[in-house]
Amino acid sequence: MEIINKVQSSGLLSLDLEEFYPEGERVVLDIKEQLFMGMILKEKDFREYIKNTDWSSFEGKHVTLLCSADAVIPTWAYMLLSNKLTPFVLSLHFGNLQQMEDNLILEAIRTKVKVEEYKDAKVVIKGCGKLGIGNAAYVEITRLLSPVVQSLMFGEPCSTVPVYKRRN
Repeated sequence: MEIINKVQSSGLLSLDLEEFYPEGERVVLDIKEQLFMGMILKEKDFREYIKNTDWSSFEGKHVTLLCSADAVIPTWAYMLLSNKLTPFVLSLHFGNLQQMEDNLILEAIRTKVKVEEYKDAKVVIKGCGKLGIGNAAYVEITRLLSPVVQSLMFGEPCSTVPVYKRRN
């Protein structure tokens, strides 16, 4: 008796978002330590910090900027940091680590997923990976693919949750 792989013969295309996950070290640059009395950013002191920091230590890293203290940080402070970091970093973001991860994967999906390759296809978006891809990525891939696919599912080809099916 011949064993038939029904998943393989179903015509389903499996899409693993982890394949788009950007490599590289992630770094959070928290300017809390630059605050006077943990509350105030003094321009003169901050400019001294900017001048005396070796920004090359961020070479080739994904960096996100934030202030974890409950303080009002002027916009120009983040602009100064951005100016110094840009020549060295792989990417630069604002917000916490999860926000940076979301930004990285969203940018990768938008630039690397060739939507036209999925035209009229039955697509399964793989879930339960090792990297813990955030929900923002699944929302974005659904937004991109729903207008072109015949059907969209979540899970594994052997066990899927239907998300979208085009009406004939």
